[in-house]
Amino acid sequence: MQEEFLKACRREEVEFTPVWLMRQAGRFLPEYMSIRSNHSFLEMCKTPDLATQVTLQPVDRFGMDAAILFADILLPLEGMGIDLEFAKDEGPVIHNPVRSQKDVDALKIMDAEEATPYVMEAVRQLRHELVGKVPLIGFSGAPFTLASYIIEGGGSKTYLNCKRMMYAAPTVWHALMQKISEVILRYLKAQIKAGAQAVQVFDSWVGCLAPDDYKEYVLPYSKYVMDGLKDQGVPVIHFANNGSTLLEMVKQAGGDVIGLDWRCELDSAWQRLGYDVAVQGNLDPFALFAPPAVIEGKVKRILAQAAKRPGHIFNLGHGIHKETPLEHVQVLVDAVHKYSRLSLSQLLED
Repeated sequence: MQEEFLKACRREEVEFTPVWLMRQAGRFLPEYMSIRSNHSFLEMCKTPDLATQVTLQPVDRFGMDAAILFADILLPLEGMGIDLEFAKDEGPVIHNPVRSQKDVDALKIMDAEEATPYVMEAVRQLRHELVGKVPLIGFSGAPFTLASYIIEGGGSKTYLNCKRMMYAAPTVWHALMQKISEVILRYLKAQIKAGAQAVQVFDSWVGCLAPDDYKEYVLPYSKYVMDGLKDQGVPVIHFANNGSTLLEMVKQAGGDVIGLDWRCELDSAWQRLGYDVAVQGNLDPFALFAPPAVIEGKVKRILAQAAKRPGHIFNLGHGIHKETPLEHVQVLVDAVHKYSRLSLSQLLED
């Protein structure tokens, strides 16, 4: 049923709850690692044939209800003039972090097709390969998450430089966020034009912020992106990791589907958001290390919390871990497809 995912995004009735997993195209798969052994990560991202292969792998193996483009949230930064490297065992490293107004002024706002042609070609190839199968999800990082990488020079546990700029140099912060937001909007529009049938905006690190800081320094820019996508004709998923304290403002920023991590109960989170949006989530990724019977029980519990209400997409509460047992992923997918066909009273029996 190739349309179940898109129907759920639109809060329409579905035959079963659709399921896909964040980072489903990645290093927990042996077929991915086989390709990775001969190519760098960035080479895989920039080679449409390889990105297409990797994107299709979890769909073919597990029967996922959506494919998500294999790429990285930092790819559009190179067109801005950011010197990006994926260092071995260190993750992304930015060699020219942005710390001043001069640094911000030097950043360019490029046409997305010109800056990342390989991404758009991969989207076009995937749409051809996925005809009659499942929808394709494109994606980008959210303004705050990309800003945090640009300012910190890579990942961070404290976001010291990021918060220092917000508090001590707000003019610089807002100038940077304006540029990043425009780049993200152009990037997502280009993916949609190339054929993406839905897009997800990942705010992976926004959970480090206090609610009032999110409201002042982040919400206007996420909203700019979401507002700019309203006329594109595809569902938009807005995922704020570790953002349980921010949910109402995340909804205010926008999105047809609000992604939920595992740190909240799906039923109470959906009630807080209101039922005029769909939700996605929210199994703890490490629950996939549990025995199959435990995984099935957790699936049933989340489905029961969704209460058969239209607009639930099953997913993990963040990306799948690289050591996850493959057979447990299949247990999860099969359990979602099986138990979501039951009535609510049947789900509540156990």
